[in-house]
Amino acid sequence: MNNSSLDNPCSSHLKKPGYNRDRLEPAVVHFGVGGFCRAHQAVYFDQLAELGFTRWGMIGVGMRRPEMREVLEAQDNLFTVVERGSDDSVAKVIGSMVEYLLLAEDREAVKARLADPRVRLVTLTITADGYALPDNAEQARTCVFGVLVDALDVRRRARYAPFTVLSCDNLPDSAAATREAVMALAVRRDPALAGWIEERVSFPGSMVDRITPATTPEDRDEVEEDFRVGDRWPVITEPFTQWVIEDDFCNDRPPLDRVGALFVTDVAPYKLIKSRLLNGVHCALGYLGHLAGHRTTDQAMADPAVAEFVERLMREEIAPLLPADVPGMDLTTYCDTVLERLRNPHIGDPLARLCRRGSTKVPDYLLPSLHAAGARDRPRRRLALAVAAWMRYLRAVDLDGAPIDLQDARAQELRECALRGGADPGPLLAVTEVFGGLAADTASVARIGHFLADTFGSRESLRAALAPLPRSTVRPVPRRPQETHEHPRPHPRHNAVA
Repeated sequence: MNNSSLDNPCSSHLKKPGYNRDRLEPAVVHFGVGGFCRAHQAVYFDQLAELGFTRWGMIGVGMRRPEMREVLEAQDNLFTVVERGSDDSVAKVIGSMVEYLLLAEDREAVKARLADPRVRLVTLTITADGYALPDNAEQARTCVFGVLVDALDVRRRARYAPFTVLSCDNLPDSAAATREAVMALAVRRDPALAGWIEERVSFPGSMVDRITPATTPEDRDEVEEDFRVGDRWPVITEPFTQWVIEDDFCNDRPPLDRVGALFVTDVAPYKLIKSRLLNGVHCALGYLGHLAGHRTTDQAMADPAVAEFVERLMREEIAPLLPADVPGMDLTTYCDTVLERLRNPHIGDPLARLCRRGSTKVPDYLLPSLHAAGARDRPRRRLALAVAAWMRYLRAVDLDGAPIDLQDARAQELRECALRGGADPGPLLAVTEVFGGLAADTASVARIGHFLADTFGSRESLRAALAPLPRSTVRPVPRRPQETHEHPRPHPRHNAVA
């Protein structure tokens, strides 16, 4: 697939760019071009171009691996996004990306693009680990934020307007993390530059959502067969998509609200709902589903015991803790939508992917609900079971004795604690960088210990624990004066830029 092949016959279910790609203006630089970016941000800007807004073309910047650049260069930066719904699939060739660069090899070219006054927006999906600045000065200068500071310095000296820096990463406060990283490097460089950035550059927050599993060779073959398009790296995703953006731009604002994005004054409540009801449930489903013998989200949700557990976890234990007055976010409807998405048989997200980086995800997405439930004397049996499932998963063997590939920066440390503790969660809870003050919540700790002792001996005992309790047997746990329900753990990935 490339520009010259767009006129070739293809499936009637395949849509192609209906605009002149030569008219796209390079206005957006996106760092971290993976499947999610191509299924999300690139699609929104493609839709803008379809409406005639051609001043918002994208330049994609990869981090280190050259494979994506090789594919996109051969395809004139075209790629196919396939939306797989429960009933049918539709595909669209996305033409909004005008160039692809690799930061590791094209740093000066990336800097030149950022210095171009036509570039008005920088977006990021560099994962949580990308916000920790290297200690080495030269490495810091060549990382994403070092390049941004370099380019902003060039624009300041040339008297150009700066660009907005919009993080789309799934952090508790991605805007603050981005601002801190940029300012930390700017202060090292030049106090005058730091002052200019502080005064002139906007760092809005955002919330993004779209399930995008990794593309497999089988996916690629199916796309070629179903849509008659030879795409070496298509993107498979779901029909659902969401982008909520803080309305704070310093140099023009793309009209993304014309294509479904929502501009708001405060993105925090939207991030809170999504992180607890989607990301938190992803954690619970990942660990419990894997230990129950499932390997993908749709397989796990086809298990009635798992599906009912997930639904009641959302509706009875997590949703009541969340704000119910957020515009455009009805909690009942949101729960319905999440459940429908997880059940989609054509988007079988691997549970192994959901289980990665638990030492980052569980403290951010699952433990806060457990703390909040304890503070309000709310039911939290299922939350405790989900945390216990992660602790059992950390032993790196499943219930049949098969090895589990722990993919976590703290894998060795946490595995040793899990094995040493067995049914006692104490050694793990002592890792306060991960578990914060959970050890002080004696009621929740007792429940977690009970589950570790009695639930994970076999799949049958796990299924018994997943079985729903009659509502009348769910009792609030009395509050204990000495309990600490907040979650004051530090964020190591932010320390370097604080």
